[in-house]
Amino acid sequence: MEERFEWREEFELGVASIDKDHKQLFKIINRLFAVQAEGKSSQWACQEGLKFFKAHALTHFADEEKYMASIRYSGLEQHRLIHRTFRNQTLPALERELEETEYSQEAVDHFLGVCAGWLIGHTLTEDRAIVQNQLGQWTGLLPGEEREAMKKVIVQLVFDMFRLESQVVSDIYAGERFGTGVYYHLVYGKAGDDKKLEIVLIFEEQLLIKTVGKIMGIQTNRLDNMLIHAVRYTARQFSDRVLECFPSMEGYHLEEDDLLTHKQFRKVIEKETPQVSLLLNTGAGYFAYCTIAPHLLEEGIGTPLNKDNATAEIEKYLARRKAKEEQNREAHKQKILVVDDSATIRQGMKQMLEKEYLVSVAESGVAAIRAITLNPPDLVLLDYEMPVCDGRQTLEMLRSEEAFANIPVIFLTGRRDPESMIKVMPLNPSGYLLKNSKPGDIKKEIDTFMQKLREKEEK
Repeated sequence: MEERFEWREEFELGVASIDKDHKQLFKIINRLFAVQAEGKSSQWACQEGLKFFKAHALTHFADEEKYMASIRYSGLEQHRLIHRTFRNQTLPALERELEETEYSQEAVDHFLGVCAGWLIGHTLTEDRAIVQNQLGQWTGLLPGEEREAMKKVIVQLVFDMFRLESQVVSDIYAGERFGTGVYYHLVYGKAGDDKKLEIVLIFEEQLLIKTVGKIMGIQTNRLDNMLIHAVRYTARQFSDRVLECFPSMEGYHLEEDDLLTHKQFRKVIEKETPQVSLLLNTGAGYFAYCTIAPHLLEEGIGTPLNKDNATAEIEKYLARRKAKEEQNREAHKQKILVVDDSATIRQGMKQMLEKEYLVSVAESGVAAIRAITLNPPDLVLLDYEMPVCDGRQTLEMLRSEEAFANIPVIFLTGRRDPESMIKVMPLNPSGYLLKNSKPGDIKKEIDTFMQKLREKEEK
């Protein structure tokens, strides 16, 4: 990190006072990096570094704004907004984290990473724009009210999905590196429209391990293939729920997704300025959310109605409502997971049930645990006689996890064996179904059971 942060010729703007201030800010941060590298970190060193950096940064902001005013720089107000956000929002949030954690290594790393990244990015983009007499990077932000609404949505979703109280560190996040991050990139399109909507979700690795990893029962402090797949599923849910909240984003569907390096992510946001770019501290790690879709600003929130378009627009509106209602009905279907090592049984059960229920399948006990972890069903239909990990062992694993302990499980069996039933009674199965029963009888029993579940939930 220290090598990446050394002062370079490309940072020179040619304005003596500004370059002098920048060098001093770089020097202060570099001193703190040196303390960290030598293993001499202490609360006192960090407190002193923060004090010097903060005091010098605030003085520099005031001086830089005076210079911009003196040359009548057209981007002065935009530049002031960036300074104000860093001064009133980012620095205080970083300072609070340091104090609340008693200057933990994690908090110090956040402070250094965010401040160093911000200083480099700001110098190379916004400050460079001053001497080139151009507007800076942040010209395509959503209007203030919409941006505030987006912030509230993101904070609420972080709580809903991760049960974490978060605070916004910056609402003009420019891609500063914080810890080890996972950069998940989603591209949305709309039928008949070549314009794209891009969303990037950045998770600090420790945040994923403490949330999604914990739910999955992962014991290590490392990301693995299964956790990354779970993150993709979680991130898609998060992104889709954001889109549902804003009419201007209606109609977009996911076309592709990929994982980016930090360098690739920076190229994405340098190509197009994000409309929304938030950095949050969740308490369990940092999280960032970026939306890139400049054309949405041009389209506005809705189409004004007039005598020429009213009938057509209302028909479109009603059609959208109907489609949304159908989607909602589909989303509210009860979920059933069919677990059987026989592809014939899996497919037959799926075809029989999928009209009324959302049906997923798994070919083994291990696959069932993964499926339940990612998307808990309302009912599991579990084959009793499977190789390697049979139905009883699978149910034991389920019942050992508090989050899954109460999921109803009905055994699918080829024979009604009293001895086997007695063995699994302590695991609280919800019943047994004979595979060789008539399909109509099996369906009737499942329908009756699911109806009782619905009635229980409605009470």
